[in-house]
Amino acid sequence: MTDQLHEIWGTLKKNRLRTTLTGLSVSWGIFILIVLLGAGNGLKNGVMQNFSSRAVNRVNLWPGTTSMPFQGLSSDRQLYFTESEMDFIRDEVEESGLVTPRVNSNQTISYGQEYGSYQVRGVMPNYFDIEKLIVAPGDGRFINPLDIKEKNKIIVLDKRVSDLLFKDESPLGKHVKVGQIMFQVVGINSKLEQWGGPNTYIPFTTAQAIFNPGGKFYQITFTVDGLVTAEENERFDESLRSLMARRLRYHPDDQQALWVYNAQSEYVETMKIFDGITFLVTIIGILTLIAGIVGVSNIMLVSVKERTREIGIRKAIGATPASILKTIILESIIITTVFGYIGLMMGIGLTELVHFFMEQAAGAGAASNEPQMSVFTNPTVNVGYALFATLVLIIAGVVAGYLPARRAVKVKPIEAMRQE
Repeated sequence: MTDQLHEIWGTLKKNRLRTTLTGLSVSWGIFILIVLLGAGNGLKNGVMQNFSSRAVNRVNLWPGTTSMPFQGLSSDRQLYFTESEMDFIRDEVEESGLVTPRVNSNQTISYGQEYGSYQVRGVMPNYFDIEKLIVAPGDGRFINPLDIKEKNKIIVLDKRVSDLLFKDESPLGKHVKVGQIMFQVVGINSKLEQWGGPNTYIPFTTAQAIFNPGGKFYQITFTVDGLVTAEENERFDESLRSLMARRLRYHPDDQQALWVYNAQSEYVETMKIFDGITFLVTIIGILTLIAGIVGVSNIMLVSVKERTREIGIRKAIGATPASILKTIILESIIITTVFGYIGLMMGIGLTELVHFFMEQAAGAGAASNEPQMSVFTNPTVNVGYALFATLVLIIAGVVAGYLPARRAVKVKPIEAMRQE
């Protein structure tokens, strides 16, 4: 075996340019495969991170203005929600879980000489879990049931609002002015909103009493369970619209009367898109790798043709077809494995380098208290893909060397020795 390896090394060394060009085609193929897979993973991870920042299984409802008359009621009616609609959703929508209303009001919030205009959201305690807000240890608390019951004038500030109003001073227990009303700060939310914000939070009942004394509000958010496929989500949306049409008394076909955002449905559709992207990227990478393998096979065919006389002499002095077959296939395996491994390491190295710089950029963004929307996160390839690529390389070496090896063993010694 050692002599055979020495012989193969001598052959490869003798034809350095041909070996290098052949190897580069394989390296490039595996490099492109790893980079494309890494890029696909990075894009998918970025979108997944954005989804994970809020409950994926949430549904938002906004009442609109009717565009069709219904049962004696005119069009152009502005619809609204009351607390009875929340009870209706809990009782009638089987898939519903957590249900919370939301009241929005843009207000000037001030403390001493510092002030700013921010959105004040009136919410229930379970809004914390739906939106995955973060109140770190030592940063107080969120709204609780007692606040809802007693309509307490308490407020949870966004960290950026806290830093602006209080600088290095702790805001907990202190009072800020919201509009013309004093609220006590009980907590700091450190989650940075990716869209809009910064936002502050007060009890829903308090917001209703101050901003909506008539009891009307215009958003309900709730979580759903058991909706996995696109078809299930589509049926759910249709059923929900039908239920709400009966409840709010508008025409079932009126698309302007109720606005529905189903995050779970969007999530399922997005994952289908990424499955397609992953498949396409894999096919492109494999085709690039196959092109390199074809190059190896062609080079091996040329190599066999150049060594026809040598092969004939070997057969004449007793070399078996199996040994010749083994030598040529082994030579092909060495080229594809060595250069393929170089391409594999270069691809992994590039994805890890991109990952490193992106982590540095994310750290800088977090330190600046600016919201970070992840579009491309952790563009690395897992160990399974690397092992799969290595296995592909070994198989590729066998395939690339088989055809020229089979041609070599069919050469008759007398015919081979006649060739120059």
